[in-house]
Amino acid sequence: MRRDYSTERFAGFLRDMKESFWGDLQGHVQQTVKEMLEVDSEQRMEEYLGLRWYERAEEGEPRVDSRNGCYERDYATPWGIIRFRVRRTRFRSFLPRLLKAFERRAPEVAELIRQAFLRGIATRAVGRVVALVTGEAISAQTVSRLTRVLDAQVRAFQEAALADDWAYLLLDGVWMKVRRSFGPQRVLLLVAYGIGANGERRLLAFVRARGESQAAWEGMLQNLYQRGLQGHQLQLILTDGCAGLAAALQTIYPAVPHQRCWVHKMRNIGEAVRRRDHDRVKQDAQKIYQAPCLAAARHAFRAFQRHWQALYPRLVKSLQKDLPELLNFFNFPKHLWKKLRTTNAIERCFVEVRRRTRPMVVFTNVQSVDRIIYAIFNRFNEDWQNRTLELFTQRS
Repeated sequence: MRRDYSTERFAGFLRDMKESFWGDLQGHVQQTVKEMLEVDSEQRMEEYLGLRWYERAEEGEPRVDSRNGCYERDYATPWGIIRFRVRRTRFRSFLPRLLKAFERRAPEVAELIRQAFLRGIATRAVGRVVALVTGEAISAQTVSRLTRVLDAQVRAFQEAALADDWAYLLLDGVWMKVRRSFGPQRVLLLVAYGIGANGERRLLAFVRARGESQAAWEGMLQNLYQRGLQGHQLQLILTDGCAGLAAALQTIYPAVPHQRCWVHKMRNIGEAVRRRDHDRVKQDAQKIYQAPCLAAARHAFRAFQRHWQALYPRLVKSLQKDLPELLNFFNFPKHLWKKLRTTNAIERCFVEVRRRTRPMVVFTNVQSVDRIIYAIFNRFNEDWQNRTLELFTQRS
């Protein structure tokens, strides 16, 4: 088989040219920035002294200060580390106007560090990633310090006013690990997810809690209510079936129908039966929520009750008790049933939370939890701004 050596030579020429071009370009940019910073430092010193290089003050005119050489300083930029000279006198030094006091890196580099952290890269690994771009070795402590500026954004998110036009509210919790002096500790995040009648969706709030008690959920719901979500337009609230949350809803939003998640209920049913009965019990329970109408669903439950009452009386009693809240989705248009009978929408967000936080293993403190969760939720909300759930805008 003949090989086209001319093509190989041309490809090699292009590769060498690109390496030479980009290498030379980076070098030229670094040199230009270096010269610009040094000229600005020199100019600031001349303005302060009122004298140019080698210029002497007139006889009898008092000197403000005298030159005292310079010192070198490193400045991390997207083009690498630039070492430049900072002019100084006996009493002060003159940083270029572009730099702030004690600033060691360009704002773009600081933002790169924050974004690397927010995308789930472990704190120690962020330094290695940034070093590939800038050549600067970043410590884990520096990464933590630079990400503290997100605290104000977290507070703004948690205190932002909410419009009272959400039609559906999904509530659930996700557990995270936080590092303590005595070892890792689990921290629960209570999360609220809203869906509007126009198909708009948004993660509305998250609150740290120690557990899913009624008091914890009441605090979360009270926060939503005080921020503006008073529930006048709410048509349905979906939950995983937590008893504390159900009790809290009766306090804050007693007039809004409550739908329990069938996925969580089916999981509970599967854990309560023997392995040999698992598949048959599951099939009979699925017939309830897959029924073509509310009457058929109740008929399917009665059949389930007759079949399994003798073997699993406690299971049947629990299902009968929860049945009204499990069947509320039948009161809505049929094309929404599949969406309104589970909390899968918010669970998919939790999958992303776990994926993004898994490399971190544990968080060093609760503030780190707030920062990364805010970043993940904010990215979801930004992505959803122009992507509505069209299913909720369709007519039955």
